Amino acid sequence: MTSSAPLSRFTVFVFIQAAVWIVLDQGSKWWAESTLEFGRYEPLLGDLFGFRLVYNPGAAFGLVSGFTWILTIVAAIAVVALFWYSFKVTGWWWAVGVGALLGGAISHLGDRLFREPGFAVGHIVDFLDYAGFFVGNVADIALVGGAALLVVASLFQPGTAEDTTAADESPEELSPRP
Repeated sequence: MTSSAPLSRFTVFVFIQAAVWIVLDQGSKWWAESTLEFGRYEPLLGDLFGFRLVYNPGAAFGLVSGFTWILTIVAAIAVVALFWYSFKVTGWWWAVGVGALLGGAISHLGDRLFREPGFAVGHIVDFLDYAGFFVGNVADIALVGGAALLVVASLFQPGTAEDTTAADESPEELSPRP
């Protein structure tokens, strides 16, 4: 892509969707921190789902919590790679998946960079408690959903990252391809 080429509608959609995920995630974290009591479970669906404010220094399930700075580097690499890939997306399924991944990754990177206990070692704000098995946030939903959608897209729309025929299709014309 040259600097004078206009952004494709798919790339614009990726960036808009990423911004929406960032706002939803950071806004919900603000709500959780200003409303919930740290560690206390607030049930919504009995023991199946509720709110519990926690701060996660690690990855999913608190893994590698002693290496927060490595997770910061991984998140930064993911953001750069997804940003670059955003310019190559030429299908709606791919645009939705990449946009969700980009938004979730940027929001988590922001937590790592700017939250306590300090720069590049910040903890992720988690508050969605899934039966005590996992506590996550809106960015986690974006990341898992985006990844799942890209798996589906790779099965039903292979080659859309650089496929020029997909760029001419409207969302109504898209259907799974064999």
